[in-house]
Amino acid sequence: MTEQERIARILGRLDEAYGTDSRTYLEYGSAWQLLVATILSAQCTDARVNLVTKDLFRKYDSLEKLAAARQEELEQDIYTTGFYHHKAKNIIACAQALLERHGGEVPSDIESLTALPGVGRKTANVVRGNVYGVPSIVVDTHVGRIARRLGLSANDDPVKVEFDLMEKIPEDHWILINLHLIALGRSICKSQRPDCEACFLKEECPSRGKASGSGKGAGKAGKASAKAGKKAGNASAKASARKKSPAE
Repeated sequence: MTEQERIARILGRLDEAYGTDSRTYLEYGSAWQLLVATILSAQCTDARVNLVTKDLFRKYDSLEKLAAARQEELEQDIYTTGFYHHKAKNIIACAQALLERHGGEVPSDIESLTALPGVGRKTANVVRGNVYGVPSIVVDTHVGRIARRLGLSANDDPVKVEFDLMEKIPEDHWILINLHLIALGRSICKSQRPDCEACFLKEECPSRGKASGSGKGAGKAGKASAKAGKKAGNASAKASARKKSPAE
C-alpha cells in the first residue's frame, strides 16, 4: 500500500465515523463573534466556551460595545474559560483594532488576522475556514498529537505540522481533518491513555500499542516514534540501575 493509499483510507474512515459536516463546534452569529469565541477556546473546551458566549454575546451585542468594555468586568464575564486576564485584554484590543484598522470587518487574509491582538495562526485559520470558506488546517494539541501518531508529521512545532498536513492531505479535507482529529483525540486517541484497540484507524497507525503522551517524535512510518520509545526505555533502565547502585 502506498502512502497516498494509506492516507486515503484514514480520511475515508474518519469521514465514516464523524461525517462530512465541516462546521466548527463553536457557536457564533458573525465573523467577529467566531473570532472572540476562538480566542476564548485556548486551553478551554468548546462546550464551555459556548456556555460563556451565550450570555457574552447578548451583553456585548456589537463590536463597538466589546471595544468599550471594562477589562475587569469582561474578565468576570469570561472567568470560567481560564486565562481570563490575558483573554479579556486581547479581546478588547482585538475589537478596537478591528474598528480602527478594518472598519469593523474581520479580514480574511492570514497576515491581517495574525496582526490582531490575541490572534495566532490557529485562530486565524478557524476564521478563514469557517467564515470565508478558505481551506485551512488548524493545529491544536489534538491535531498535532494524532498527526505525529499517524506518521503524518514528525514535527512538534504546530506551524510545521500544519504545512506537513497541507502537503499530504487533499485540500478538500483541510477543514474536515481539524474537526475529525479533534473528535478522535477527545474520544479515543487521548493524550495519556489512547484506546488503540478500540480505534478504527488502528490498522493504519504506526504508533498502535506504542502511543503515549503528545506523540512527539513520530516519523513518517512510525519509525522515529519506535526509536524514541526504545531510547527512552534504555535510558530509564540505565537510570534505574544507577539509582540501585551502592556507589551512588
